[in-house]
Amino acid sequence: MPAPVLVLGSVIAVQTGQSLGKGMFGQVGAPGVITLRLALAALILCALWRPRPPRREALPLIAALGAAIAGMQFIYPAMERLPVGIASTVQFLGPLVLALAGSRRPADVLWAGLAAVGVAMIYRPGGGPVPFSPTGVALALTSGAFMAAYLVLNKRAGGRRTDGSDLTWAVVFAALLVLPLGPAFEGMALFHGDVLLAGAGTALVSAVIPWSLDQAALRRLPERVVAVMVSLEPAAGAVSGLLVLGEHLSPPQWLAIACVSVASGGVVVTARARRGRSPAALADRPAREG
Repeated sequence: MPAPVLVLGSVIAVQTGQSLGKGMFGQVGAPGVITLRLALAALILCALWRPRPPRREALPLIAALGAAIAGMQFIYPAMERLPVGIASTVQFLGPLVLALAGSRRPADVLWAGLAAVGVAMIYRPGGGPVPFSPTGVALALTSGAFMAAYLVLNKRAGGRRTDGSDLTWAVVFAALLVLPLGPAFEGMALFHGDVLLAGAGTALVSAVIPWSLDQAALRRLPERVVAVMVSLEPAAGAVSGLLVLGEHLSPPQWLAIACVSVASGGVVVTARARRGRSPAALADRPAREG
């Protein structure tokens, strides 16, 4: 399967899962959703991958990746204060900075800049009656910073092993980091059957599927390209928020999200054209007859 398709599948899954997770806020709060999401995702991944014991030299990478995964969960308290599409757009600033970091090509800066314009348009005056919460924005930005770290670290983990062991242990570590939150804030409500069932669905759709797809894609694409490709997340978040939660955005905000999506497609096309012109790619092409 082409790597861009894997990233697209990851984007759709994670945003649909986040909307499902926000839909659980009537039963438990963000701390409970976070705890269930990571704890159940860890159990599912262990059952699927049956990870081998980690090597000692891999422990720092696993711990760092696990901390990044735990930090990405700040998106859930952000979504208590912001619509899913807006929270996802602010979160995208983390991968956007990663996309700009170290770029030496004008085309890369152009596409990342277009995505930045789209992010800025969401908050322009008259953009619509979307609730603005400085705390929610700060939480989404924090999640975005950890998301950028996750992209880099997950690529390294995928390069070490192809069986998902390092990723699985990282999710286990992340689950241990957040495990006290659920019981502390939600008490026994966390263990009701309907809550556990909803949490398992959220864990599968928003965590197990996208993280596995991410690692497969990151083995074949630079993390900088993947970082801009996940700019599709605001659009996917807005659509899932509308379909799952009934969250409406204004026309200017939809236009802003379209800018971000165009930037995502542009960086993929640019990267593919650049690979096609590289000496290695040209050498691999069969010589034309005549």
